[in-house]
Amino acid sequence: MEFIIITGLSGAGKSVAMKNMEDIGYYCVDNIPPALLSIFYELCEKSSDTKMKKVAVVTDVRAGDSFIELFDMMDRLSADSKPYKLLFLDAKDDILLRRFRETRRKHPLTDICSGSVERAVELERDLLKHIRLRADYIIDTSMLSAAQLKERISGIFLENADLGMTVTCMSFGFKHGIPAEADLVFDVRCLPNPFYIPELKTHTGLESCVFDYVMQFDQSKGFAERMIALVDYSLPLYLAEGKSQLVIAIGCTGGKHRSVTLTRVLYQHLTDSGKNAAICHRDVSKAGK
Repeated sequence: MEFIIITGLSGAGKSVAMKNMEDIGYYCVDNIPPALLSIFYELCEKSSDTKMKKVAVVTDVRAGDSFIELFDMMDRLSADSKPYKLLFLDAKDDILLRRFRETRRKHPLTDICSGSVERAVELERDLLKHIRLRADYIIDTSMLSAAQLKERISGIFLENADLGMTVTCMSFGFKHGIPAEADLVFDVRCLPNPFYIPELKTHTGLESCVFDYVMQFDQSKGFAERMIALVDYSLPLYLAEGKSQLVIAIGCTGGKHRSVTLTRVLYQHLTDSGKNAAICHRDVSKAGK
């Protein structure tokens, strides 16, 4: 049985993630109190309904004081040899504050923070910091659209979930910030830049004209070879440490040309090697350089 516990910061996209899990065939339950996790797990195990064999539950600070029991419940599941995975949704504080302003939703902790959303976000982050450290998967939604979040969820859980570790290859632009969930970061700003070629400037690394331009240079080929060699060497080491997800972020200036190209190269190598890989181009659709 696959049992996924989803938690994280309010406003980081847990509800969207749950809908995404439903779309790919998981039976989902929202806002379950941590104290009921073990009981619900056993009910799913004993159920003859096949749809109860892929389950995702959301638990968070909406549970009130009982949320502190989550640590104990996770320890109990592990002690009873009941396997599960923990997915943590995160986002930057300014993004969370903006989302609450735009949606006019109430933060679950505002009442105990004298109505201050800023203090509520700060308190919640402090409450969750140790749970975040235990997460098998961390997705920072600060720069992700709903479609990109769905792509990340699908990449992790939809296919080959039994292969031990999912490797997410993510392109990004340094001008938009380094992905917070990145485990390895490669900087490809040293490679020839198509941005300065007028006929390529408005295209991206998803198109053959840019891809072929970047990969025609010996510098690009040499960088790709050495990057792949390091990744191939590192993956078994991460797997031996019990890591469930590895995020490899490849960045250029704007996240549209060189980073997208090299991310495609790495992803193709991993899939050709039989690895459970997913790909995400975080900034490719952003305006500007």
